[in-house]
Amino acid sequence: MILIDTHVFLWALKGEERLGPAQRALLTAEAGRTFVSIASLWEVEIKRGLGKLTAPDDLADGVRLFGWRLLPITASHTSAAGQLPKLHRDPFDRMLVAQSLTEGLPLVTRDEALLAYGIDARW
Repeated sequence: MILIDTHVFLWALKGEERLGPAQRALLTAEAGRTFVSIASLWEVEIKRGLGKLTAPDDLADGVRLFGWRLLPITASHTSAAGQLPKLHRDPFDRMLVAQSLTEGLPLVTRDEALLAYGIDARW
């Protein structure tokens, strides 16, 4: 089981070249066991509304299309996010780190700054 970072989610949906063969193989191997956080969908919608990015209209359809699962945000996730050291300012990334740690899910990310939290990260 894996949790994918927002950029990995978007790159997969858009068929971006930035996902190399190793990342594509991991996403394929873990297709039914891949989680996309609700925080990622929230982040995309906020940034889309600000004109900072473009994304497919129905993100949940993209999750279903790939056979992935949505990971809700729970009270334990919010508590864990609040207790993280202030190593990273982005609240969405902090939530993904908290979810990775709380759920014991490796985080597939290209964001090396998140490694400072000691998470199990894959790329």
